[in-house]
Amino acid sequence: MRNGYKAGFVLLVTLLLFAVGTHLYSNEDMWFQAMVYLALAQGINILYGFTGYLPFGYVGFFGTGAYAASLYMTDFHLNPIVAILGGGVTALIVGLLLSPLLRLSGAYFSIGSLAASQMIYYTVSNPALQAVTNGPYGMNLEAFYNPAESYTVMLVILAFTLAATAYLRYSRMGLALRATREDAVSAAMAGIPVVRMRITAWLLSATIAGLVGGAFAWHISVFYPNTVFDLNVSIFAIVFTLFGGGASLLGPIIGMVVLYGLYNWIGISAPQYFQLIYGVLIVMLVLFLPNGIMSLFRKKGYDVP
Repeated sequence: MRNGYKAGFVLLVTLLLFAVGTHLYSNEDMWFQAMVYLALAQGINILYGFTGYLPFGYVGFFGTGAYAASLYMTDFHLNPIVAILGGGVTALIVGLLLSPLLRLSGAYFSIGSLAASQMIYYTVSNPALQAVTNGPYGMNLEAFYNPAESYTVMLVILAFTLAATAYLRYSRMGLALRATREDAVSAAMAGIPVVRMRITAWLLSATIAGLVGGAFAWHISVFYPNTVFDLNVSIFAIVFTLFGGGASLLGPIIGMVVLYGLYNWIGISAPQYFQLIYGVLIVMLVLFLPNGIMSLFRKKGYDVP
């Protein structure tokens, strides 16, 4: 099977699963949350998998999109779909303002992105800005509540995210990004515009998180700052990507299916041991499978989409 067909097959099967999933298992919130985490994991994948930058503060873009979309709905009375697009654009602008962080590398970049997300969180939740963001009291979108439409919009965002990852997986642009990840100096000497490529991946990743945040805000309709700026959102998305393997379309999908399924199973069957079991799994992953499950197939010569 040609590479493009493999990626198209994975994309269609994934979207079909979420399209009919609520008819197989009626817990719509679980399916919606799974789409949110899968889209965010692919957003992390676009940045970390293809450039090597690991953003611990990725949730900052998610929260920015959630708040921006909510304010566009409540203050400017925009249609929710237009407001979600506005949330994505706002996250892109914030990403552009924070693009100097890309001058950092390794742990310094991760910590810098984390500090930036906390800065946005404390700004949004500041009681002095209650007239603008409602401060610590959160947002109420009950007047716009429509779980069926928000589910469909989230499915469309997921399709866009998967298509973007599939494009990077097999395009010259994705190959150039991976070259900058492996050796930026050699890539620059080969004529690859390293800075422009990194900023493009950073902004695409930020936009995806903003769109997902807007759809999430519309779906749950009532939320607080610590809901959409919760660092666990970043951690889950990162772990799903690392477990499956970066720079691939299939890796974050496998990571989300296995670990999110495990997360729900442990949380229901043994909630008192949830954090312990999940923590041990993450440690084992880092120690024995640092490049994710997909690396096992690559070692055997399989071309993983």
